[in-house]
Amino acid sequence: MPRTRGKHGRLGRLGAVLAASAGLFASQAAPALAAPEPPEREASGTAAPAPARTPLKDLTDNHVGSAVDASALANEADYRSVLTSEFSSVTAENAMKWSVVEPNRGQYDWSGADSVVNYAQQNGKSVRGHTLLWHKQRPGWLDNLSASELRSAVKDHITTVVNRYEGEIRAWDVVNEVFDSDGTRRDSIFQRKLGDGWIADAFRWAHQADPSAELYINDYNTGWVNDKSNAIHDLVSSLRQQGVPIHGVGFQTHLSIDYSFPGGFQSNLQRFADLGVDVAITEADVRMTLPATDSELTTQADYYERIWNACEAVSRCVEFTTWGYTDRHSWVPNTFDGQGAACLFDDSLNPKPAYNRLNPST
Repeated sequence: MPRTRGKHGRLGRLGAVLAASAGLFASQAAPALAAPEPPEREASGTAAPAPARTPLKDLTDNHVGSAVDASALANEADYRSVLTSEFSSVTAENAMKWSVVEPNRGQYDWSGADSVVNYAQQNGKSVRGHTLLWHKQRPGWLDNLSASELRSAVKDHITTVVNRYEGEIRAWDVVNEVFDSDGTRRDSIFQRKLGDGWIADAFRWAHQADPSAELYINDYNTGWVNDKSNAIHDLVSSLRQQGVPIHGVGFQTHLSIDYSFPGGFQSNLQRFADLGVDVAITEADVRMTLPATDSELTTQADYYERIWNACEAVSRCVEFTTWGYTDRHSWVPNTFDGQGAACLFDDSLNPKPAYNRLNPST
């Protein structure tokens, strides 16, 4: 069924929040690896009982979010229940990526993306849009386009997707993982065929499609000062000097307890904020070798606490989002052999020591 956009009569994001109120780093461990696409997995479950604790979302004025598995959102009552209780923001893990929404040119599948946005509106959540342009999970039909054809396709994609959800998505990851670890531009199809200007163009087109949305550059292994984070810092500074509408920098923050916590994490967030943009923790998780021990879970709790506290200490850090909230649907085991237990909740949706560390009401 065709979806009517919010500005054409659907309940907009603010309206959804008011209605709901009335009714009630890839990781530090592998600097050379990009964060692979988290797989969607299904599991069955029944609705979990309401927790006798203050939810995470009520502990801060920041957005507290989780990436969501669209299939689990639709089919697992317990998964949906905890998500609704604990978080104020949602990010679609896969459902808004280009290969999903337009697998064939001009043929769109909005089912997953719509389901996430509809859930958010019905439950008073904001949405982080992820992601408009990424060198992975892009449709194969892009490969044979000429430079001019690719430019037109990119502009059309951004305009179509962002305009569809105008006023309904709080923030967009406009470009994702555009630098290599040495600080050079990633050799993506966009960089090769469109040149350095493609990033600025992408932000301008997204802003034209929805002037109210906050627009971010997002990347991994940027939580400390290194070649990549320096390159992003320089790019953001340059884009702002050019008047490009870039509003924030997303720090994925996929970590591993096999490696020390990033040095200078808070001061690094602050140096980006000092450019006059917001900063956000966008995909946090902390993995370990399985089976997890009590000592490892304690170290994991330390890492999560340091991420949370750093964001709280930087006035322009506006969001703490995890890449999934439960080990049941974590991307880690399918990506890092023998690793897992990376989330705040276990497979059975019980809060882990890391959750309890963040939430003093438990």
